[in-house]
Amino acid sequence: MFLPLRSLLKREYLRWVRAPTWIIAGLLTPILYLLLFGQAFNLGKLVPPDPRAQAGLSAALLGAPNYFSYFAVGMVGMVAVTSALFAGTGVIFDKQLGILQRTIATPVRRSTIFASSLIFRGLLVVLPIFIVLGLALAFAQIPGLAGLTVTQNLGAVGLIEVLVAIFVLAIAFTSLFLAFGFLFARVESYFAVVNLLNLPILFTSNALYPYGTSPTWLQNITAYNPISLAVNVMRENFFGGAYYPHPAYVYLGGLVLWAAALGVMALLLASRALRTK
Repeated sequence: MFLPLRSLLKREYLRWVRAPTWIIAGLLTPILYLLLFGQAFNLGKLVPPDPRAQAGLSAALLGAPNYFSYFAVGMVGMVAVTSALFAGTGVIFDKQLGILQRTIATPVRRSTIFASSLIFRGLLVVLPIFIVLGLALAFAQIPGLAGLTVTQNLGAVGLIEVLVAIFVLAIAFTSLFLAFGFLFARVESYFAVVNLLNLPILFTSNALYPYGTSPTWLQNITAYNPISLAVNVMRENFFGGAYYPHPAYVYLGGLVLWAAALGVMALLLASRALRTK
């Protein structure tokens, strides 16, 4: 299994590096969000310098020292969605060009074909996440720019929880969009569905803005959103857990369940699609 998997991963890599425009655009988009939206939309300036008002703001930001720090961690969820959104397009193009049919004709397990797409495209989702977090931390050292300020001592356990949350979130959304890639035969149908899901998934989470003013029904949805679960793990480790009803490992467990469910769904759809070729 290892040799076919390595060959398929190599093919995915070669296709990726031969499209430098797509690579650069994919990395620039989250960077521009940090430089423009994150720097311009500063909720702290809307709150008077009163201790009670500042305490209310800190509670709304779940302990983050400023809005940019809150937003920068939330960008992990946004990058995961927007980067994974293109995961299924490669499958559709392979169908249309006949590449998938030729791959199926080889003595390679169907699960290996699916695993190669999931592993490589999942790593492509993780890459811009680390770039965004690194830049957000670097901004804190540049005069005139707001940056990500970590106020909690991040120990070994916390670091592991953060890394696991990032990788599991990437796998969860890569699985979701790969499932649609195997399900649809035309890229127009694919983007019609994923664009319909993209914004609701993002804006029913607490990634970009505090959700305390939302109606109760929306807060209930937000609490179980996989993006919310992932960023809760990170924020609790970065800023402390005073404003969270559960420890970080509880949110991480919920995220793992989401990833497992989406992974099984994607594998079933992929197996069915590959079996009918």
